[in-house]
Order: sequence, then C-alpha cells, then structure tokens
Amino acid sequence: MTSKPSYYDYASTTPVDPRVLEAMLPFFTEDFGNPGSNHSYGKQAKRHVDSARNEVAQIINADSKEIYFTSGATEAINLGIKGFLEANPEKGNHIITVKTEHKAVLATCEYLESRGYHVTYLDVDENGLISMNALKRAISDRTCLIAIMYVNNETGVLQDIPAIGQIAREHSICFFCDATQAIGKVSVDVVNDAIDMLCISAHKMYGPKGIGALYVRKDLKVNSMIHGGGQEFNLRSGTLNVPGIVGMGVACNLARIEFDERLGKMQAERKRLTEYFEGEGIGKINFSSVKCAPHILSVTLNTDEDADEFLMLKSKDFVASTGSACNASIVEGSHVLKAIDSMPLKHVIRMSL
Repeated sequence: MTSKPSYYDYASTTPVDPRVLEAMLPFFTEDFGNPGSNHSYGKQAKRHVDSARNEVAQIINADSKEIYFTSGATEAINLGIKGFLEANPEKGNHIITVKTEHKAVLATCEYLESRGYHVTYLDVDENGLISMNALKRAISDRTCLIAIMYVNNETGVLQDIPAIGQIAREHSICFFCDATQAIGKVSVDVVNDAIDMLCISAHKMYGPKGIGALYVRKDLKVNSMIHGGGQEFNLRSGTLNVPGIVGMGVACNLARIEFDERLGKMQAERKRLTEYFEGEGIGKINFSSVKCAPHILSVTLNTDEDADEFLMLKSKDFVASTGSACNASIVEGSHVLKAIDSMPLKHVIRMSL
C-alpha cells in the first residue's frame, strides 16, 4: 500500500479532529431538532448551540451575545463589512484596507467601489507590514471602516493589530479584522486589540467546513444581508447548522485549552522544516526578521525549478502550496507576493503546519 505524502497545507484546510466529529455525530441522527422549535427536541438543540456560542466567544474574549454563526469566514466578511456600511451611512463612505488582504475582503471592497464607496488600498513594505503613518495619513473625515487581517494567509506575517485598533478607536472608526488564520495559533483578544468586528472559520482549526462566525461588538449596528426567519438575533436568517455549530464550539474549546501544547508542536516542526530548507540549501525562510504566526512558512526556493515544478517533483514526499487555496484556479500569481516588491513570485512556496 502506497503511503500518503506529508501534508503541509493546513492554512488551506485541516482534517476534522476525531473528538470534534464524535461530538457532531448525534446531531445528524439523534439530537436532530431545530433550535428554533419550541419543544423538547428544539430546546435540546438550542442548549448545544448556546454552549458552542460561548466556546467561540471565549477564544477571543468576547461575550456570547456578540457571536453570530455564518457559513464561513467569507460570508462573515461580507455580512460584517456590507452590513455595517448599510446600517451606518452617516459615518462616511471611505474604507481603508491593505493590498495583501484575503480576496474575500478585496473583492468585497471592489464591489463597494462600484456602489460609490471610496477605498484606499495601503501598500506594504518588504516584510509585508503596513506603515502606521501611512494608515494615519489615509484617514479622512469620511473614513468609516478599516479592514486589516491579523495573520496573512500566504506569508504568516502578523500586523500590529492592537496599534491599528487603537488608531481606529481614537478616530471613532469601525475596525474589522479577518482573524481566520490567527485563531488557535496566536492569542486573540478583541477587547485588548480594540477590534469591533472579526471573522472566524472552523475548518482552519480542525473543525468542519461550512461553518464560521462573525463577532460584532455589542453596541455596533449591523444590517442583515440574508432575510428570512430572523435567526441569529435577526442578523443572519436561515435554519442553524447545528452539527457544524457544535463542531465549531468543540474545535474552539480544544484550540483554547491545548494552545500551549499545539504551539510547541508547531514551533518544533517549523524548526525542522527551516533546517531542511536552509540547512540543505534548498531555500530561504522569508520574513524571519518580523513576527509571524507559528504555522505558516513562506519559502523562497534556491532550486532551478519554479515553485510549481518543485512541488510536483516532491509530490510523493509532501504537499504544500504556492499561495492561497482560494485562488488556486487563478494562474495570474499571488496578489500578496506581487504587493511585496522584492518577492520572486515563481520561486515561493507556502508550508503550513
């Protein structure tokens, strides 16, 4: 029997933890009630949804009433950004984001530009970081929202989120943060980080696909984008995905209580991969001089082959990626690496743990 290659594409997706799956299974067959139903089956489902909501809230230091379940981070991004702007037209029509954001944010901003909003796309330096001075200069009296991710999904670089949150708070601007790659890998605290809205996806942290969450600070006004039965406190209608929600709650709980253990494993594996690439002269680890999440390594290859050729040659040993899996069908190259001028696009791979 042929053994599978080692998997180094966890930033793309993770397997479901067996403990998560075990917790989910009864909600497909036994505890199948609709949490909107006012009988024993519905009430049992609602208790588990409430428990999961609390687990999601705990991992970011939020209140459970500030958590809204969605189908994933992309929906949470669209709901948060569009919903806030629609609910608060008096706050202005100018958005600030970064050229290296996930496509879910960039495509949302491009759509909003077509609806009359003005968007400033901040540049990044050779380390993938924004300039705080550039951020401050971009703010105008019409700036209503700043959208900047916690951990870049291709480079692993961490922006200075607490500093950005403080700048936004000082100017009374809503701060939306895509924390999809941060949860479970770095410590996220929406209070200390002054984050107003934040998105999470379960399948990036050993939970199931098709479930995510949007955090909205309790005094913030956001309009619904999906109308119907008024589920999720009238913000996101649709029958709740109870098995997915339960799975996400368990995944968040495990990520929180096992944080130190998982961090140690990632750091050990990161060291081993660094020694493999740099020790054998195969490649150089990028962004080693700045703070990065422990699970993402950006590697510039020293080989004659380009990144795709290298991964093809190594496909029996391990699998990795040349960028975001969300853009895998797009041959134009990584928009993140293009935004970092010094990066050799054709020779960079992403190893994620």
